[in-house]
Amino acid sequence: MKKAVRHVPILLSFLLVGMAGGPTGPSPIPLRVSDACWRPLCNIENPTLQRDLKQALRKNRLWRSLLEKKKMAVGVIDLADPQAPRFAQINGRAMMYAASLPKIAVLLAAHVCFEDGTLQPTPPVHDDLLAMTRVSSNSAATRLIQRIGLRRIEEILLDPRYRLYDLNAGGGIWVGKAYAAAGEIHPDPIKGLSHAANVNQVCRFYYLLANARLINAKRSRQMLEILSSPGLHTKFVGAMEQIAPGAHIYRKSGTWRVWHSDSMLVWDELWRRYILVSMVEHPQGERVLRELVPVVEQILEPKNTILVANPTVSDSLRLR
Repeated sequence: MKKAVRHVPILLSFLLVGMAGGPTGPSPIPLRVSDACWRPLCNIENPTLQRDLKQALRKNRLWRSLLEKKKMAVGVIDLADPQAPRFAQINGRAMMYAASLPKIAVLLAAHVCFEDGTLQPTPPVHDDLLAMTRVSSNSAATRLIQRIGLRRIEEILLDPRYRLYDLNAGGGIWVGKAYAAAGEIHPDPIKGLSHAANVNQVCRFYYLLANARLINAKRSRQMLEILSSPGLHTKFVGAMEQIAPGAHIYRKSGTWRVWHSDSMLVWDELWRRYILVSMVEHPQGERVLRELVPVVEQILEPKNTILVANPTVSDSLRLR
């Protein structure tokens, strides 16, 4: 016999334990999804989320124009139910100049080198990782790139274990130059950019990280810690500080001239558990990215919650 259910307003459900499919308290990232339940990013595309995202973005005249010209790209992964994640993207495979956002590739490369012993995690290296990631220090990024080497970073991005740059799938994340005025340049093979990315692969970076599948669980946790506590209060972070100041944010952004990019993994104790990535080529890109956050949140926020008598995590469901 089926258990009785009743509807509760979303504010009331905040007081109940486990209603978003996970525990309350400190952030439980990275997630623990078994190999049997694990689904790669290409297998979690969701038609409903895709439709809702497209409709919401096209309501804004400027955004619609930028999307049509492939000067704006957006990707969203809903992780509210870790066993059934949902992914949607618009212009997800469009390569764009991404300024400092590709520094996440340097973060990954450093931890790959920690793992294989070719780079030692000394205090100066750790300080540079924090400065490069949290306040986007170009000098710290350049020192790390010089320690690791551009060729080694390229090998890691192309490595089948990570595949964060894929020539057969529109490219991805690319660092082909130190963040300094001079130095060698290895442009990306598709568009010839020195610091580039596409939304698809940045989403995939965060998705693997959130699931402890980037290198291994230990290294994933270390990278998440470095991505936490962002020191620049712009774009996505500026919006989140107004909307949900208590949410955990793991973030890397980039800006140069008219190119603006941002990426974040958000986690709080109710429904706000998602990855958002966007890149914009427009003088007002900073404002576009700030205003994008509440639009995406409106799509993801559940309108109702179903409660099951004596609920367990597996019994709790959300209506969309």
